[in-house]
Amino acid sequence: MIRCKKKILLVLLIMSGAFTATAQDVNALLAKVKFNIDKVNDYEATARMVTNVSFLKVPDADVKVFFKKPNKLKIKNEKGISFVPKGAVSINLNNILSGGKYTAIDAGKDKIGKTTVRIIKLLPEDDNADVVLSTVYIDEAALVIRRAKTTTRTNGSYQLEMSYGKYASYGLPDKIVFTFDTKDYKLPKGVTFDFDDGTQNNRSAAAKAKSKNGKAEITFSTYIINKGVSDEVFK
Repeated sequence: MIRCKKKILLVLLIMSGAFTATAQDVNALLAKVKFNIDKVNDYEATARMVTNVSFLKVPDADVKVFFKKPNKLKIKNEKGISFVPKGAVSINLNNILSGGKYTAIDAGKDKIGKTTVRIIKLLPEDDNADVVLSTVYIDEAALVIRRAKTTTRTNGSYQLEMSYGKYASYGLPDKIVFTFDTKDYKLPKGVTFDFDDGTQNNRSAAAKAKSKNGKAEITFSTYIINKGVSDEVFK
């Protein structure tokens, strides 16, 4: 009996040690990724934005993207208004990792294209936080986030897919594909678009939006990093 108890205790200690080692491992990986992202205090980027929402006519647009720590983000279209869900502020990946106030759980590995990624689930420690769960898919070789899925209380769920080039050392992507559920999106006050339902029975836009995915693709051509961005830009 004593030997049996010792064996059980030994197994529990080994399991506890393995869990602790795994937790330390994923937190160390997150710290490395965040180190690159934290290099960016601000940026101004030139980009092309293509929006695909089934019930709205939204033209492709040349845009300027402005960011300033800790969480100021603005996408500006000189010729009109770009359709960007409120949750799009999380195209600033620092928002997902900021503060480190979460519990990180190793969820194994997967592949995005030909790239092997580490899957880590982030559970906020604040029970009242708007973000309920974030899942990040990390390229361990390049130390960048290739995909991020976020579930929120007020802005629905959305997903980011990132591809990288010459700005990868700053954690800044060359392209972001932002996918969201249109039923959780509300147009900003005073903003209207042409509705295009493509049918003869003229169903309401709200009905068409239900359980539909919207997509915004932002392809960056240039970044100006850490040269200073005025707070006036975000007003």
